[in-house]
Amino acid sequence: MKKNLPILLALGLLLVLGVVRYEHFASAYNITSFWRYNSMFALISVGMAFVIITGGIDLSVGTVAALSSVVAALASPYGGWVAVLAGAFAGLAVGVLNGVIITRLKILPFITTLATSLGAHGLALLLGRNDAVSISAGSNFADFGQGDLFGLPIPGLVALAAAVIGWLALRSTRFGRHSLAIGGSEEAARLMGLNVDRTLIAAYAASGLLAGLAGAILAAQFGAGQPNEGVGWELFAISAVVLGGTLLTGGEGSIAMTIAGVLLLGLVFNLLNFENGLGFISLSAYWQSVIRGVFLLLVIVLQARVLKQRGTKGSAAAS
Repeated sequence: MKKNLPILLALGLLLVLGVVRYEHFASAYNITSFWRYNSMFALISVGMAFVIITGGIDLSVGTVAALSSVVAALASPYGGWVAVLAGAFAGLAVGVLNGVIITRLKILPFITTLATSLGAHGLALLLGRNDAVSISAGSNFADFGQGDLFGLPIPGLVALAAAVIGWLALRSTRFGRHSLAIGGSEEAARLMGLNVDRTLIAAYAASGLLAGLAGAILAAQFGAGQPNEGVGWELFAISAVVLGGTLLTGGEGSIAMTIAGVLLLGLVFNLLNFENGLGFISLSAYWQSVIRGVFLLLVIVLQARVLKQRGTKGSAAAS
């Protein structure tokens, strides 16, 4: 709990700052808009958490979401559920492909997911003919991104369900325990008789599936599949996961704290938007990428120091 205190304290301070400084920060509109928009980042971050816990990385989640948004938009004339399932399946297919290449061909996750990221982007452009693909006006697909259920945003409920399922899977299932063991030491996991390849494929499949759902939400929320969207989303997801205390080396992580990382990054950008509205500063959307990069760099440096201290203590105890 102690290691999670800084991020929880930062979240609390940002919330207090927002409520005190900005008149409409705590309004129902801002809360639901925040929840609706950041649901996409929550989904890809939950998937990324499982991949990083196994000691891997998935650089394809942004372009996979873009590809899935195009696929969902193209499928939308056949109905809303067909569009959602088509987008999710597109993401799942890329995730399984990542897992198979990594486990069967023994290609490093960094190289594999970088290659599939480029491939997914190219395929999205081909399917969309280098342009946004409007969703069908006659279907109810738009409700998946813009609609509410019991007064709550549907995308937010989807992200919440994914987070709860992910939390339970990591905490209480064989898949979660095996993922942590593989991240701790893949060689030791194999010696223990764990099916490492199957677990890794499942982790990358989950990451792809959740990126596909994020892409479906993207298309439904903005009314069109966006082949050029998703740039930098992998940075957001990695930053949120690492901010939540998950080690980049694998073997340790938390879905709940990953969501806390998503909330923290989302709040920073939300507060900057309010500050822009006051006119004291004027930051373009491109600053979001800069901020994500700075957050990621700072957390990686802090993690490196923590791991170094652990190593030093371990050496001292052994001697």
